[in-house]
Amino acid sequence: MTGPLSTRFAEVFGVRHPIVQGGMQWVGRAELAAAVSSAGGLGMITALTQPTPKDLAAEIERCRKLTDQPFGVNLTILPTITPPPYDEYRRVIVDSGVTIVETAGSNPEPHMAMFREHGVRIIHKCTSVRHALKAERVGVDAVSIDGFECAGHPGEDDIPGLVLIPAATARLSIPVLASGGFADGRGLVAALALGADGINMGTRFMCTAESPIHDSVKKAIVAGDERGTELIFRQLRNTARVAGNAVSREVVEILRGGGAFPDIAQLVAGSRGRKVFEDGDLDAGIWSVGMAQGLIDDVPTCAELLDRIVTEAVDIIENRLRTRTAVA
Repeated sequence: MTGPLSTRFAEVFGVRHPIVQGGMQWVGRAELAAAVSSAGGLGMITALTQPTPKDLAAEIERCRKLTDQPFGVNLTILPTITPPPYDEYRRVIVDSGVTIVETAGSNPEPHMAMFREHGVRIIHKCTSVRHALKAERVGVDAVSIDGFECAGHPGEDDIPGLVLIPAATARLSIPVLASGGFADGRGLVAALALGADGINMGTRFMCTAESPIHDSVKKAIVAGDERGTELIFRQLRNTARVAGNAVSREVVEILRGGGAFPDIAQLVAGSRGRKVFEDGDLDAGIWSVGMAQGLIDDVPTCAELLDRIVTEAVDIIENRLRTRTAVA
């Protein structure tokens, strides 16, 4: 199953277009993952959005009823005192017949034996070349490399994609997805030019018709620009890029003034961020969004979006780049 921009990633993972909807807490649900996959990309259900492994099994089944195309499950590995029951989530993924997993956060190695045993292909999301090389050594099938522009956790090195992506692709032999700041066909062409085998988008897919978040959030993304984010948790060495709002600015000021995590714990509670997406109150809590919001000005269906991205990318490659080369 190939499309006009088939790459190693598209061929290995069985999708028409080298475009992935990355895992997003409270956003990566069946309706969005199915819409992306049906449109030729690779959709992802976010495992930890589901409160229990049993709920994840039901969500996977719901996705299967919405699409007959490949989709995956994101499993974010959190370094917490009371971790989720990862062994149970892994078992559900395997027993449900899912064959693609996106891991993120900590080292995926402890989770790989079961996935490997059952033929699950693994994409590991990371924010540095050194972590990508380690992921390759432990046997993942592809990596998604996040530049500093991304939503969520960009790491602590502050390396933008224009440098990070070619630095990674020069040293890795497995397929690489470029992530952070991608929203259109221009970005896809740029990623391919930098050596990547596709792109991983989060913020752009948040702002689609099938995205299961409140319309007020989608309108805020459309109205926002590339300056409308805040970097929180910098002093805690756990930097996160989130939307600029009353809560995130308060968090920044508290930590800048010498505060510690207990001083902000109530402000950054996940339940508050969930209320943003469900109720549309943009100041209810912190919520992730990337600098790519500055490139977003509409709320298309996933099918319209992927068709537009691929069409634009092909046009750039076949017409504009060739024409300019010929003129030069």
